[in-house]
Amino acid sequence: MKIIAFIPARGGSKSIPQKNIKLFCGKPLIFWSLDALNKIRGIDKIYVATDSDKIRNITESFDFDKVEIYDRDEINAQDNSSTESVMLEFIKRRNISDDVVFILVQVTCPLTTVTDFIKAIELYKKGNIDSLLSVARVKQFLWNRDGTTINYNFKMRPRRQDFDGILMENGAFYINTVKNIKETANRLSGKIAVYEMPEYTAIDIDEPDDWERAERLMKKHIMKETNAIKNKTQIKLFITDVDGTLTDAGMYYDQTGNELKKFNTHDGMGFELLRKTGIKTGIITSETTKIVENRAKKLRVDYLYQGVEKKRKLEVVKEVCKKENISLNQVAYIGDDINCKELLANVGFAACPHDAVNEIKNIPNISVLENDGGKGVVREFIDLILTAKEI
Repeated sequence: MKIIAFIPARGGSKSIPQKNIKLFCGKPLIFWSLDALNKIRGIDKIYVATDSDKIRNITESFDFDKVEIYDRDEINAQDNSSTESVMLEFIKRRNISDDVVFILVQVTCPLTTVTDFIKAIELYKKGNIDSLLSVARVKQFLWNRDGTTINYNFKMRPRRQDFDGILMENGAFYINTVKNIKETANRLSGKIAVYEMPEYTAIDIDEPDDWERAERLMKKHIMKETNAIKNKTQIKLFITDVDGTLTDAGMYYDQTGNELKKFNTHDGMGFELLRKTGIKTGIITSETTKIVENRAKKLRVDYLYQGVEKKRKLEVVKEVCKKENISLNQVAYIGDDINCKELLANVGFAACPHDAVNEIKNIPNISVLENDGGKGVVREFIDLILTAKEI
């Protein structure tokens, strides 16, 4: 399917003059969205719809190969002009085909990462949906004017960590087909799905105070994520623990006392995908069982080390690195308990399951994943690596 991105960027901002090209963390605000979109292979073209020569010139100076300027009509560049009006104008004038996937992206949400766009597009492609929007979970207690609560019971006030909060439209992007947009004159229609982004993305830059806060969040989260992506793209060796990662850490026995382990088939496909990209794989565990040996053969891993004491895990991986002529910075490792701590603290890309022990979750720069051990968490980690390599 053909995918295009569309960014409305008029020059008449009132609250923050020339907002779209004002320097944000050292670059024009519009740069951040364009830079992320231009890195995504699946997006065919990016259109910036503007009425401003300054925005045109600055956008063209970036020299992004997928970006094209669209000169929007003055009538659709007024303070009261809707975004839909310029979308429909563009679709009609450029005669965009009905089956094209249309991503509306707003410049005022620069905290959207390449990974967000890729995952949202994947969700849109896989899901039986018509349109999609980005949201952020806001953990605030909301009230109506009549003194009634919207999203919680004040008589049973929950702790913040136990509170689900409410999903808020964060305005980062919307995905639909051109056909649906033409028929409904709306960015959303039909069966709508949501793509949830981190809580800190619940900010839209409309006022000067928003700008200052967004810059702080950008430096704290997105610039850090950019460095993390660079680390992911360098991965040459993928290693995993067994109990609590490939398995759910449960102890299962049959009627004769034989030990059993439960593995996840999605993880197996992940190992196959790693092989196709040329990344070597391995399993390292403190136990020694025939079950793990058989699973390793099934996964066709390059390295299997069993019976490794926790203090030797790092040394074993160093030995593998020497054989492969790579550094620890090019190693990805996932573990869940304290016997993995030293290795996790030294590899280039470390991750743990959602149900890992707190001491592991607190390792600096570790990625705490969404899934628990044995429930596809290894595949989740693999997907993060492969997504980064697609950029």
